[in-house]
Amino acid sequence: MEPRYCLLCARPLERRLIDGLERLACPDPACGWVHWNNPLPVVAGVVEHEGNIILIQNKGWAADWWGLVTGFLEKGESPAEGVVREVREELGLEASLGGLIGAYGFPRQNQVIIAYHLTAEGPIVQGDELAGYKPVPIEKVRPWPSATGEALAAWLASRKN
Repeated sequence: MEPRYCLLCARPLERRLIDGLERLACPDPACGWVHWNNPLPVVAGVVEHEGNIILIQNKGWAADWWGLVTGFLEKGESPAEGVVREVREELGLEASLGGLIGAYGFPRQNQVIIAYHLTAEGPIVQGDELAGYKPVPIEKVRPWPSATGEALAAWLASRKN
């Protein structure tokens, strides 16, 4: 959601061409505030658990949509810390970081996905944000054509090397 008013002086924002792109900006030259609308960093985890990859379904998703554990970074945490926290919150698992898979643009949501591989053991306890989860055998999991799907495809390809 774009802001309608300047966060510094509360004047209504206007669209202006700045650095070659149309941006929302404060009309007062003395203020100069610009809404840069930069992508948000999101962490994603390819969670390996008992020979499976755990796919999750967030509340509000279509019944046939499944994905990786994802979440926004919190102030002061590194991406690695953030993905471990998200796995704990969504699946109740303490996970060990296996390594960085990569970073993937997700323009539709104005996000940059920072994806990691993690391993976890123990019983899964579904978090409040989830409608469900499902374990999928590694050899049967199939990537989808978006940022987290690209990360899953890259991880699967790295296992063949």
